[in-house]
Amino acid sequence: MPSTLLDQLTWPDVRDTSYSTAILPWGATEAHNLHLPHGTDTFQAEAVARLAAEKATVKGAAVIVLPTVPFGVHTQQKDLPLTLNMNPSTQHLVLKDLLQSVEKAGVRHMVVLNGHGANSFRQMIRELQASTTVFLCEANWWTLGDANSVFDEPGDHAGELETSVMMHLHPEIVRPLEEAGEGHGRSFRIKALREKRVWAPRKWTQVTDDTGVGNPALATPEKGAQFLDQVTTELADFLVDLESANPKDLYA
Repeated sequence: MPSTLLDQLTWPDVRDTSYSTAILPWGATEAHNLHLPHGTDTFQAEAVARLAAEKATVKGAAVIVLPTVPFGVHTQQKDLPLTLNMNPSTQHLVLKDLLQSVEKAGVRHMVVLNGHGANSFRQMIRELQASTTVFLCEANWWTLGDANSVFDEPGDHAGELETSVMMHLHPEIVRPLEEAGEGHGRSFRIKALREKRVWAPRKWTQVTDDTGVGNPALATPEKGAQFLDQVTTELADFLVDLESANPKDLYA
């Protein structure tokens, strides 16, 4: 089967193929506790997109995976060295430009596959959808599976979930778990913020001492493989459904 990754295809490959759906994986470059690489969010988003696209292609969907954007929103983490911030307003412009290229290629659907918690594309999609014929949607990959069925304590950032996935995908760049911090995260003192009835961004270096939130101690590559299979199967099924959907008749 030909690659589903655009950056691995030649001009004849692309010229002679009609794609219905483009996936845009969007990651980040940031600290991930003491044991995971800065590119964790980007590696994971690209892998999920690729694996799901491969599964969907076998079932007849025409899917292409665009190069992964490695820069996320880190406006509250600028005091962490080389955590690379891209403001939401910049993300909007990037998404708008890429959408124009996708639309001109005849692609009918575009899925923004988010790999970083502080990224949020919903308002951007609301605005852009009004000016394009391409059907736009966003998915946060880690919500597509049942994390509690696989992990004892999934964690919020660089915890058991992310560590297990990276141990499966890229064990060569994961430090030994003995070197990892405990990932203890401090909660808001204000009740409504703590209970998430009111939202505010977190100042990361005041929340955690090792940049992690969630204990990675019980992570295993087997858990990572199991969860990735759940996630990519769910996303692939969506891509197949999207292939045959009528954008003018989406509601029952």
